[in-house]
Order: sequence, then structure tokens, then C-alpha cells
Amino acid sequence: MALKKPTEKESDISVTEESCYKQSAVTRWQKGQSLDALDSIAEEIPVAMIYNGISHVVMMASPCDLEEFAMGFSLSEGIIRKPEEIYAIDLMMADPENLVSGIEIQMSITTQRSMQLKKRRRNLTGRTGCGLCGAESLQQAIRPVKPVPALPLATPAAVENAVSQLTGKQPLQNITGACHGAAWCDNEGNILLLREDVGRHNALDKLLGALQHENINLSEGFALISSRASYEMIHKASSCGISTLVAVSAPTGLALDLAKQAGLNLIGFARPGRHVIYNRSIKADSIKISGDSKEI
Repeated sequence: MALKKPTEKESDISVTEESCYKQSAVTRWQKGQSLDALDSIAEEIPVAMIYNGISHVVMMASPCDLEEFAMGFSLSEGIIRKPEEIYAIDLMMADPENLVSGIEIQMSITTQRSMQLKKRRRNLTGRTGCGLCGAESLQQAIRPVKPVPALPLATPAAVENAVSQLTGKQPLQNITGACHGAAWCDNEGNILLLREDVGRHNALDKLLGALQHENINLSEGFALISSRASYEMIHKASSCGISTLVAVSAPTGLALDLAKQAGLNLIGFARPGRHVIYNRSIKADSIKISGDSKEI
């Protein structure tokens, strides 16, 4: 696939909200009647992560917030340990005359990190935000995680406040109905940052990159995701030092095991008026089960 440096116009397209969806003619069937209409369809494009000229992974992603995506992915996958180990991030767009256009994210990283990346021998082609596709061994797939700082659990009022704001803060999801969101909330549950993507892992990586860019203090808030809490989501969050993860759906068993290993506060089924506490780093005096809320 022929590549070229993006023009100013192409650069704008790669990072704007409007580039993440397109209009398509559809036929709606409702209440026994059909109606021709236009619908907004979420875009997903191949995005290649390239480090020092070597392609590491190709994933399907929404074509926006890609610099943050690159930073967050690099940190959460352990390719780098700190943002300063990436010297430069450049976006290269595929020739638009090709049937399937894509974007290469070309990163220049330190020699030490580049050598360690080569040792991992991980070359994967993923589906939409696929977290473990292409890992060459069980050891690569199930990696240990470092403990996160032990912080108090988010209060019920903060969780309620964050969940109540989530839908209104997801423009792409509201337009297309096909995007996940990952948000950073302060201790009162106010959403300070939110990123979206067709892939839930991608949305979280974009948020992680944005947190670094904005220099957010991770001890003063929690992350909220619009999906289930899978193993990869726990690993990404804990790898970047997030102490509390709130999900609108359930965790998996492996995710819960990892949260306990990392000492990460994990809340699931976060809905208006209810949520489930699956793990807390600072233990309560007793276990309580009441109505729609329970502590495990």
C-alpha cells in the first residue's frame, strides 16, 4: 500500500469527530412500515503501530485522537514505561485511491525500548481493538501486573454522578450507536475527559494517552468504561497506575483475579441507582449485601 505524508487537510480528517462516521442510505422497518432514510455509520480503519520502522500491530479503530491512542497503547502494553521514551509520533495516511485506506502511526522510541520490543517477537494483526490477538505464548497473553496505589473506593454518589453523565458525553455513540467510551472522573464523579472508539480497548488507550497529555493526577479520580471489564481492560488500567475502574457491565473471572492481584478497586454493573463492588483495595469492616448493591 503506497503511503504519503498527510496534507493539512488529511491531518485534520484524521483527528476530527466527523471523520469517525459517515452517512449511508438505509431502510427503516418500524411498526409494520418501511421508510427510506439516512443513517450515521461508525467508521473503522486499519491503524498500524510502527516503532522505529518496525510494524508491531495493526488494529481496527476509529480515526480520531490517534496520537493519544499511540501513547496510551504504548504505555498500557508495556512497550514504553514513561511518555519521554517516545521521541516523536507521526501519522502517515494511506493513498485514498486504495479500496481500504489506513493510517500508519510511526513512533520513534529509545533504543533500549526498541531492543526489548524486538525480543518480545510480538507481531499481531487484531480485530477491532483486540487485546490479545497474536500473542505467541500463554506467558505473553497472561502477563503479570504491578500493584497500583491503594486508594479509597469511589463513593456511591460519585459513581452515580459519573454514570448519569456518561451518555451525554458520548457524541459518537449518540450519533452512531456503535462506539465505546472511556472517561476520567474526579472524586465527585464529574467527567473531566472522555474518549470514544469502535473498540473498547482502543477507547481506554485513547483515554490513557489523554491523561498523560493533560498531566492528570491519577490519585484524584477514577476511570469509567461503557463496556464490560475484561482482563485486558484491567491490565491496561493498572499498568498505567489507575486505582479504580468502574464499568457499566460485568467483569470476567480473570479480570477479577487480576484486579485483586493489582489491588485495583473494581466496580461493575454501574447503572443509575445501583452498582456492584467486586474488589476494593482498602477493605470494609464488614461485607454488606443490600438490595441492588453488594460488596464481595
